Amino acid sequence: MAGTDRMGRIFVTIILSMLMVGLVSSPLLAKEKKVNIRFSTWHVPAGADVRKLWIPMLEEMKKRSNGRITYTMYSGGALGKGPDHFDIVKTGLSDMGYATLSWTPGRFRLTDVLSSPIVCPAKWKGAEAGMAMYDKMLSPEFKDVKVLHINNCVMAHLWTTKKVTTLEDMKGMKIRSPGGLQTRAIQALGATPVFMPLGDVYLSMETGVIDGIVTCPALVKAFKLNEVASYGVPTSFGCVSEGLFVNKRFWNRVPEDLKPVIESVGRDAYKIAGVFDENWYASVMAEFKTAMEITPLSSAEQKRWDERFSGMLADWAGELEAKGLPAEKALTTFKAELGKVGVGFNACPF
Repeated sequence: MAGTDRMGRIFVTIILSMLMVGLVSSPLLAKEKKVNIRFSTWHVPAGADVRKLWIPMLEEMKKRSNGRITYTMYSGGALGKGPDHFDIVKTGLSDMGYATLSWTPGRFRLTDVLSSPIVCPAKWKGAEAGMAMYDKMLSPEFKDVKVLHINNCVMAHLWTTKKVTTLEDMKGMKIRSPGGLQTRAIQALGATPVFMPLGDVYLSMETGVIDGIVTCPALVKAFKLNEVASYGVPTSFGCVSEGLFVNKRFWNRVPEDLKPVIESVGRDAYKIAGVFDENWYASVMAEFKTAMEITPLSSAEQKRWDERFSGMLADWAGELEAKGLPAEKALTTFKAELGKVGVGFNACPF
């Protein structure tokens, strides 16, 4: 008996020693492990994206993990400029972050399909269609990060200092483009696309350096562009392709029981926060009507614009097909996925 007790004590001592040096994992210790997420976004700190989307999302992760997930927010230009935010996450400068993919032309070539001219007033719908596209076709472009979601943003409109009602009005205008297919769309309408940081747009419109901008209502409000834009044309240019990403090294350190929390909340961030949906879109557009003249295109004129957009997409697809990328399939698949969430894509050329 004494020998058995002695062997038992030796066994316990060995196991405890192994636990201390990390050779054996303890379920109890794993459940107690906490993780702090360093979150980055280019969105301005006082804007709706930070206050009504990202902070509520991170708070929900904290709640569902019983406080084991905490976070540190780095918004605006705290860690770098807007176009750098994908690499900020990829390299580990932050652990998780939101990045606008269209701001790095030529890098996410097939994912540009998400920025096609579509009519999408709700970001949760964009995330549903975006993740369907990720699962079916786009995942090879994101091997360097963990993807929580990608989306096509809320549709961008045209906001100008000069009234626009026809294609002819667009000729010669200088319009700030967010990149991606919006650059081609602006060119297709006869205007000149100009890329500049969003923070420079207000002064540039105020002083006449540019005549307008193509962007979503959320950013018009966040950057107070409704103070310098006199007119709005609520035709859809689509919007940028964006996404929520996690650094791979950080992801590997996240306790296994916390990963489903991060994945589910990150995937459904817009639904959970209840922001940037159809009701929000209608509300903010109504608000803008008190500050500027918003004039939809006539049916006949909208058809002319859609024809230009369709030709632009056909050219884009042809260029990528010549490089071995299945752009035509991407467009038709995207149209099918959009249809599942009730989003129109009249400009699809195939």
